[in-house]
Amino acid sequence: MKAIVLEAADKPLVLKEVEKPAMGADEVLVQIKAAALNRRDYWITIGKYAGIKYPSILGSDGAGIVSEVGDNANKQWLNKEVIINPCHNWGPNAGYQNRDFSILGLPENGTLAEYVKVKAEYLYLKPAHLSWEQAAALPLAGLTTFRALFTKGKAKKGDKVLITGVGGGTGTFTLQWAVAAGCRVFVTSGSGDKIEMAKQMGASAGVNYKAQDWAEQLKLMAGGFDVIIDSALGDGFDKLLDLANPGCRIVFFGGTAGNIPPLNGRKIFWKQLQILGTTMGSPDDFKAMVDFVNEHQIVPVVDEVFLLADADKAVRKMEHSTQFGKIVLKTWS
Repeated sequence: MKAIVLEAADKPLVLKEVEKPAMGADEVLVQIKAAALNRRDYWITIGKYAGIKYPSILGSDGAGIVSEVGDNANKQWLNKEVIINPCHNWGPNAGYQNRDFSILGLPENGTLAEYVKVKAEYLYLKPAHLSWEQAAALPLAGLTTFRALFTKGKAKKGDKVLITGVGGGTGTFTLQWAVAAGCRVFVTSGSGDKIEMAKQMGASAGVNYKAQDWAEQLKLMAGGFDVIIDSALGDGFDKLLDLANPGCRIVFFGGTAGNIPPLNGRKIFWKQLQILGTTMGSPDDFKAMVDFVNEHQIVPVVDEVFLLADADKAVRKMEHSTQFGKIVLKTWS
């Protein structure tokens, strides 16, 4: 089969002929129709991710057709159109992942290939209203943000929600989830165009985080927030305490802007704030997300679609954060 292979951190991704995966008894083989990139893939390509091995086939997100089924797997999956839960070995506790938890695409070979093998338990029927490209965009960023907003953030209809750094896959998914749930949503971005696109998707308003008074602007607009979803941390994180309403849940799942700065603990305990970390999501979270997508007929935002052979070009676009939504690769021309 053809696959995109990472041979070293200082080398571009290349399209190569490799052996088709050999299934285990509990596994299935999925013919990938489309795959999507995540920020995780970018960090791996530049050697800044734990547990990197070479060569590797990256890719956590994928949608396709089940072409083969192992001896112990449910034969009803054969020829079904599916999406893949990339969150493997979560474990028995819904609150946190197991020690042997892993994400598809490293250390296991991932979806940037014509075929990928996974255990049948990680398969879900592709939402019928989605194209291959839209379905492929859903799994990792959708799961991460769904858990952040609902399982951790307890967002509900009428809540005021702040999403910092809207524009990438996680930001656009959080916006879609919150709008569909009936929340009043505000956003930040370093791009005025992305703020306008977010408003077209249902955001009430937004501010440019490059402005020195971005937090003050938000305070005037919204008064305060019941749920704040952040994926950057960094120096501006302390301003979120002032933007938080009493009882606010501040949830984060990334740290692209650095570590959390010193915080005024008095604001945290006096306002009864919760600062919550989250990573990926449980099987129950994934099922709830798929049900939510079907119920509200949500269509993931796809910024651009590349051919599989152009994976390195797609990753380079992600490097500059110019996209609004997900970057997707398709396996056919």
